[in-house]
Amino acid sequence: MGQSKKKLETELSEAFIKFQRELIGRGPQEAKTYIVEDMILLRFKGVLTVEEKHLINHDIGKGLVKKMRQVLREMYSEDFKEIVESHTGCKVLSSHSDTSTKTGERIEVFVMDKNIAKLFGNSKS
Repeated sequence: MGQSKKKLETELSEAFIKFQRELIGRGPQEAKTYIVEDMILLRFKGVLTVEEKHLINHDIGKGLVKKMRQVLREMYSEDFKEIVESHTGCKVLSSHSDTSTKTGERIEVFVMDKNIAKLFGNSKS
């Protein structure tokens, strides 16, 4: 891997923002990626649309938003996997996702077939 850990984290954040803009019409307000051993963690802030923000004020709406986000994630899970694999050169073994209707954040976790952090040696970059 001829790049720094920080550069890969930034590239993954940007790739996910771009994909979400194409998929939903807007991306998160902020995205941060962390590579921790054999996991890639992505944290997105400000993911809810204006419509979703209105819906979450009602119990039924909150459930609808969670379900819709879950269904979309399942529909595009192969695309998410492809983004991670193409940037890392490693295989995704499993992935997990959740959206908080309280904070408007979404977390994505990808468990990889290799300890990606080790591929960068001991550098903190």
